[in-house]
Amino acid sequence: MRTARILALSMIAAVAGCSGNQSALDPQGAPAIHVEHLIIGITVICTVVWLLVMIVLGWALLRKRSGDGGEARERPLTMSVGSAVAATVMIIAGLTIASFYTTRGIGLPENAALTITVRGQQWWWQVIYADANPALSFQTANEIHIPVGQDVRIQLESADVVHSFWVPSLAGKQDLVPGRSNSLLLRAERPGNYRGQCAEFCGLQHTHMAMMVIADEPADYQRWIAVQRENGVMPTDPDAAAGKLAFLSKHCAACHTVRGTPAIGTTGPDLTHVGSRQTIAAGLLETTRGSLAAWIADPQTLKPGNNMPMVPLTSVELRDISAYMESLK
Repeated sequence: MRTARILALSMIAAVAGCSGNQSALDPQGAPAIHVEHLIIGITVICTVVWLLVMIVLGWALLRKRSGDGGEARERPLTMSVGSAVAATVMIIAGLTIASFYTTRGIGLPENAALTITVRGQQWWWQVIYADANPALSFQTANEIHIPVGQDVRIQLESADVVHSFWVPSLAGKQDLVPGRSNSLLLRAERPGNYRGQCAEFCGLQHTHMAMMVIADEPADYQRWIAVQRENGVMPTDPDAAAGKLAFLSKHCAACHTVRGTPAIGTTGPDLTHVGSRQTIAAGLLETTRGSLAAWIADPQTLKPGNNMPMVPLTSVELRDISAYMESLK
């Protein structure tokens, strides 16, 4: 029974984790377009080099089979090798220069419209929207909302090991290094959901450390910001109301924050509006009441090694807490 359960949950996770657009060849912003041009340029040059090598190799084999040889071949062979070395130097220099200018082209603008801090954790993404007025600051997890058509500075930090932030359709890769702050430019030219991934091996659940960048029209983005700044909703459904009481009485409140309640834990993700997120557990499961219940009941089966412990709950408590989590829109 346990094996069947694990298999079913794993299949759900696999399906949920495949949503979203994740391709460096589908650029939807200026930084990603620069990267795509570099990729295509390198691919074309390498293809041409390979074809030339194959042609020269075939020509050499044909000459050897025809019996041509001796000193008559020495001078042409020397010239060929010399030309190949010179061409190699020029190609490598050209690709290095192209890479340098691509890096400059995707650099940060002097005045980005917005700065968002993303902190890598094992194995999830903490997203901080800071404001000069602390009362307007808030946190979310594994989802980054940005306004369409605006430059966004992503400030990258790591709380534990080296991670790598990569949203292929919007930008290149950038490492998150403990004790150091790096930055990356994001810009989306059209609304949509853009899937990203940790691109640096960071431990057991590295492959289950996805994120979603959601590009909203400016008006929709402002509405989302306004909702996110509000405290957690007061549940009216009886199950959700009972779930809130159970959540606060268990260890959940020691690790998680739900603004507007006594829950002020900082070890795990902020859950103030967890019900409005597309996924939980860094892209592992779609956010439904069933997946919330499965995650709360046995997080180590779904994502072995993560820092969320199993909290002993009765079936009624599990039902009520999952209802409360779903209600936090």
